[in-house]
Amino acid sequence: MDPLSAALKIAGSGLEAQSTRLRVVSENIANARSTGDTPGAEPYRRKTVTFGAELDKVSGADLVAVKRLGEDDSDFIREFDPGNPAADERGYVKMPNVNVLIEMADMREANRTYEANLQTVKQTRDLISSTINLLKASQ
Repeated sequence: MDPLSAALKIAGSGLEAQSTRLRVVSENIANARSTGDTPGAEPYRRKTVTFGAELDKVSGADLVAVKRLGEDDSDFIREFDPGNPAADERGYVKMPNVNVLIEMADMREANRTYEANLQTVKQTRDLISSTINLLKASQ
């Protein structure tokens, strides 16, 4: 496989991986205040994405892939809210282990990485187009 096609595959795998990461971060932010339905019930647990390298046998290029979708096993936050249906006998509610500031930073990084991969696709497409035009002109 030629280097330009390999570049497209690599950038495409990056786009797909960052798209998954953005979806997971969005889920975390959307559920940052989701508690359980009953006293002492577990609230939403923060989800995580782990990336890994994957060899593309056709091009010989190392692609990025989502290796695993997991859950953050850190402790839940406890808040005093006796009126909440999920409050225990002492009035404390288990809140999700989601820090919105961390999620926003992850979202910003994923967005920038997505844009960088998209720019690589655009540049590669332009190079392929220029190569085709040069070949047409030489005939």
